[in-house]
Amino acid sequence: MSKKLDFGIVDTHVHVWDVEKMRYPWLDDVPFLNRSFTLADYKDACGEVQVDKMVFVQCECDPAQHLNEVEWITAQAKTEPRLKGLVPWAPLEKGRAVEEELAVFAQNPLIKGIRRIIQFEPDMEFCLKPGFITGVNLLPKYHLTCDVCIDYRHNRNTLKFLEKVGDVPCILDHIGKPNIKGGGLDPWRSEIREMAQFPNLMCKVSSLATEADHKKWTIEDIRPYADTIFEAFGPDRVVFAGDWPVSSQAAAYPVCVSTILKLLKDVENDQLYKLFRKNAEDFYHI
Repeated sequence: MSKKLDFGIVDTHVHVWDVEKMRYPWLDDVPFLNRSFTLADYKDACGEVQVDKMVFVQCECDPAQHLNEVEWITAQAKTEPRLKGLVPWAPLEKGRAVEEELAVFAQNPLIKGIRRIIQFEPDMEFCLKPGFITGVNLLPKYHLTCDVCIDYRHNRNTLKFLEKVGDVPCILDHIGKPNIKGGGLDPWRSEIREMAQFPNLMCKVSSLATEADHKKWTIEDIRPYADTIFEAFGPDRVVFAGDWPVSSQAAAYPVCVSTILKLLKDVENDQLYKLFRKNAEDFYHI
């Protein structure tokens, strides 16, 4: 690495799955990832990177199995002390009807938030449906956060969504998945700056290469997108997220970390500590 961290990091976005236990329909279209990935695999993938704490984020299994996923990963935490938080799936679009499930989740001290992916919905206004807005606004009652997973096509509606959930601690996954491969810097850049005006929104810096050309990406391809995020959200509202193993399609785990360090080569250590550790601890209460 061009720059070394002198502390252990918090990875706010770890995926593991077992294709023998649960069905993950999206994997059918991604042969590279269509196998089981375990916590032992994750440890090997981290290499020289010291990960002190991690947060598991739901892996889009068959919705009918989402409670099985929670049970499975909660059991894994008993043998992996670094696993400090879970962000499961829940049908937030059910509105008040989801409250019973949220109340059960709140009894599990590992569960820190909910992710109901918006990106894959064919209805571009899904995030604005009254039921979904109601469900999201229930999260603070149970001390839960909201992971917002979109891609650049959803930015305008996400801005409208953020206007309706101002009391919910939200975090934008994967810098909002800009079209880096296609050079789609604008209007993504101006839309991200608008999103950053909402004080309840933080941003996960992850998968920078994943949205670029997996085989030919360069630091310079990524730089304007990273610069936009760091300038818009500032040092107190960005967190590192490995997004393993999805990120491994484009870069090994240590490369994901070293890429961010290269982009921030002139940044002081206290700001790196916030990005790679403190902000995550504060947001997810770990």
